[in-house]
Amino acid sequence: MLKRSWRKSEKGRKMQKTEYEKKEQDSLSNSFNNNVQNLRDIYKNCSDVVFRPFFIAGKGKAILVYIEGLANTEEIDDNVLSPLMQESTEYDDIKTLLKKRIAVSNVKELATFSDCVDQISIGNPVILIDGRATGFSLDLSKWEQRSVEEPSAEQVIRGPREGFIETLQVNSSMLRRKIRSPEFKMQAMEVGRYTKTKVIIAYMDGIVNKTLLEEVNNRLKRIDIDGVLESGIIEEFIEDNPYSPFPQLLTTERPDVAAANLLEGRVVIMVDGTPFVMIAPTTLYSFFQSNEDYYSRFLIASLIRWLRYFLVVMSLLLPSLYVAVLTFHQEMLPTTLIISVAASREQVPFPALVEALIMEITFEALREAGLRLPKQVGSAVSIVGALVIGESAVQAGIISAPMVIVVSFTGIASFTIPRYSAAIAIRMLRFPMIFLAGTLGLLGIMLGIITIIVHLCTLRSFGVPYLSPMAPMNASGMKDVLIRAPWWSLRTRPHFTGGYNRYRQPPDQKPGPKKGKEK
Repeated sequence: MLKRSWRKSEKGRKMQKTEYEKKEQDSLSNSFNNNVQNLRDIYKNCSDVVFRPFFIAGKGKAILVYIEGLANTEEIDDNVLSPLMQESTEYDDIKTLLKKRIAVSNVKELATFSDCVDQISIGNPVILIDGRATGFSLDLSKWEQRSVEEPSAEQVIRGPREGFIETLQVNSSMLRRKIRSPEFKMQAMEVGRYTKTKVIIAYMDGIVNKTLLEEVNNRLKRIDIDGVLESGIIEEFIEDNPYSPFPQLLTTERPDVAAANLLEGRVVIMVDGTPFVMIAPTTLYSFFQSNEDYYSRFLIASLIRWLRYFLVVMSLLLPSLYVAVLTFHQEMLPTTLIISVAASREQVPFPALVEALIMEITFEALREAGLRLPKQVGSAVSIVGALVIGESAVQAGIISAPMVIVVSFTGIASFTIPRYSAAIAIRMLRFPMIFLAGTLGLLGIMLGIITIIVHLCTLRSFGVPYLSPMAPMNASGMKDVLIRAPWWSLRTRPHFTGGYNRYRQPPDQKPGPKKGKEK
């Protein structure tokens, strides 16, 4: 019965949608009243849609339709209504009149109601004129937007201090300011039946792989959903393996990161209404590389990258190693250390597995509380909460002091991962690793590591192996994985799939005093 009623309601929604789309796609007619009435029916019960009737030169009927809050009303009054309503205005052709009298950079002629609705929805007012089967849209959109500032999640010591905002036009202009070549292309499309969210596919013509570009277009065109409010919704529709905890698209709020990936042959997907852009394809190592690595000297950047890799491993394995050693392999610790640890755990009533789970869950709860609370109290709650709860738990004999140290160091290590999506995947995998360590010891840890590595080997990001250039091995690509080679030696771009523009710079650019004298 429920299934039958659902089918009936679904059929009714489809019929209603079909009738609306049919009405919306009808062509404008020569009847001014019919055109106005159809638009009024489309925007029925829309209090923010303004219908402003007026007379052109005091004799020709016309109406201006726009959405309050999306259109620039000051420009409409000064540059549209005021010059057109002057009785001294003479005109034979409305196109000529608009060109002569209206100071608007972009005027489009519209033939259907769907075109009118699209222009009105993005903030451009539309003019309908008596006796004409076409309308005209004026590029006078204006709405409130956030100012450009540094992203809080991707702060750097050295580098640009600007980040994307929620307005797509501003984001595309910031990328265009970084890459001024006409080879930088941007294709636009709409996703979402109701939201009609604008999505831009940005790429470098001559560098990007055509097969990759075609695949990105196909995956985006397959999306059929009622609305898109953030890029994360699109990400779930276009990733290769939706059940993997690891992200398969790189997200960033920084224009310099997006521009750098474009120059490497990747595709950038920008969504209106969000400051996060998606980059495809990506690899595992991209999530552990900071954009600041490429602005610092290569020796320092390589050292910090090695430190970051070590802390990532510690973030995943340290609690499970501690649990495995205390539960099954006490002989691996020195006698003095095992006596100290045993003395600290003498009053603890729980096994090491339960103790680790209690501390990890408490730490994650404090971290989430610090993120959700207001900034003024969030950091205080997380720090004070950790100190008070940890100290109280140790004094009460519920948790041992070494476990507090291990979990605290693990949390600090996880904060060194530059990308939040990768950090949260490591945090999630930490719990099954602790379970394996508490039940099978070091054997369980090895089984967990092998399972993760096998899974990573099977992952693809738009057809690109997730562990490349290490698996499969690519010697030239290794210059930017374990180390960050100097810029003058990074001659080749990353090799993804198919043919590609191999060289990004000529050879023999290593600096030196002899070369300076030759010049």
